[in-house]
Amino acid sequence: MTTQNSSRAPLELNPDRLFPADPRTRDITREIYQQIADLPIISPHGHVPVEWLADDFPFSDPTSLLLTPDHYTNRMLHGAGGVDLADLGVPVGTDLTEEQARNAFRKLCENWKYFRGTPVRYWFEQEFYDLFDVRVRPSAETADEIYDQIAGKLATPEFRPRALYERFNIAAIATTDDPCSDLSGHAKLIADPTWNSTVAPTFRPDAYLEPGRPNWNELTDRLGEVTGVNVDTYAGNVAAMRTRRQYFKDHGAVSSDHSHADAGTARLSDARAETLYAQARTGTIEQADADRLRRHMINDQAKLATEDGLVMTLHPGVYRNHDTKAQAKFGADVGGDVPYAIQFTKDLQPLLDAYGNVDGFHLVIFTMDETVYSRELAPLAGYYRSVYVGAPWWFIDEVDAIMRYRRSVTGYAGFYKTSGFIDDTRAFCSIPARHDLSRRVDSAFLGNLVAEHRLDLDEAFETAIDLVSTQPRKVFKL
Repeated sequence: MTTQNSSRAPLELNPDRLFPADPRTRDITREIYQQIADLPIISPHGHVPVEWLADDFPFSDPTSLLLTPDHYTNRMLHGAGGVDLADLGVPVGTDLTEEQARNAFRKLCENWKYFRGTPVRYWFEQEFYDLFDVRVRPSAETADEIYDQIAGKLATPEFRPRALYERFNIAAIATTDDPCSDLSGHAKLIADPTWNSTVAPTFRPDAYLEPGRPNWNELTDRLGEVTGVNVDTYAGNVAAMRTRRQYFKDHGAVSSDHSHADAGTARLSDARAETLYAQARTGTIEQADADRLRRHMINDQAKLATEDGLVMTLHPGVYRNHDTKAQAKFGADVGGDVPYAIQFTKDLQPLLDAYGNVDGFHLVIFTMDETVYSRELAPLAGYYRSVYVGAPWWFIDEVDAIMRYRRSVTGYAGFYKTSGFIDDTRAFCSIPARHDLSRRVDSAFLGNLVAEHRLDLDEAFETAIDLVSTQPRKVFKL
């Protein structure tokens, strides 16, 4: 037997990974998982560039595909391994030489031990094994061997973006897009007779709803230019937003996505909103008033959603770019974001009081703060027809947290007021592994209910299929 410390230990995937240790419950879990293991993937929130699929250009190297876009991996290598982000190819879009790409991949393999017990290791192992036929554990000794094997496959037609998309069995995927984007990549796919899958843009107006941002006026001017609407008044801003939301919907969008410092949605009077908006346009607004105006603007985004039917997803409570030096050097989304506690019940009351039971309005709430699942989100979803609890996501999309989520939410809201799994990934090749992890944990949760005689096996089968297929389609109106 190869010892654990061997640098050439085999890479193996146990078919019962993540299943319960108890033999009887494991057998039940295996039966449930078999019902959903091969179902198509529905990914209604993510960050894969649409251009990859529209243009189908080959991937340049293993590092640019697997490592650099994955801020989960970058942050762990930086924090535990002491690796400089620049040595990992950060930021995304950096043109790497072959030696730079290879050296970055070596950093990943040399520091493999730091991923023990993490979802990052689970995702990588499944990618390496199932997709690239890697059969040795990453290490300093095996780094070049694994790199060469992956690079060789990326040079073949079977590993172009569209071929991988089909191999991954993706039925629908969403991108994340600036409100002023022309969505040319999406238009190209829509016009392509050889493309028959759903790639939906997502309306992401965060920066346009923050009047305290230094570049907010510049963005607002751009909004006016693109729409041809006078945005010198708040009413004009709302009209421009309505226009762009419809443009996105005409290009296949099913949702808008929102992330701010808090979940506040308190409304202002029309006159007060116009006054604060005028101050913001002249650059004289105080930050406290900018926050008040932003909360009012979020409320109006919900109102617009009741008109156009776009699903509203909300995930506040992230201290973005906590490492300001890294932000200055590399930009955003490099792993320097950290969660903090917020509350939803009071902050969402103005929005839910107005729209929480409006037919056709869907609000999906995500959080990185596990403490609010049973205390706030599940009770809100259990009452309001519009509210769905989003999947464990970003920092808590790992085995134990997903299980805690099911235990926290199910008793108050049931299975059918949850969203289905959201992978939220920039790492394209990790999509199947991320969904597989969620399916295995949900199967284990359902298996335990059956073992405890709290659910019949046929009901567990049906619920598992619903969580993977029916529920995300319903929630995101696919």
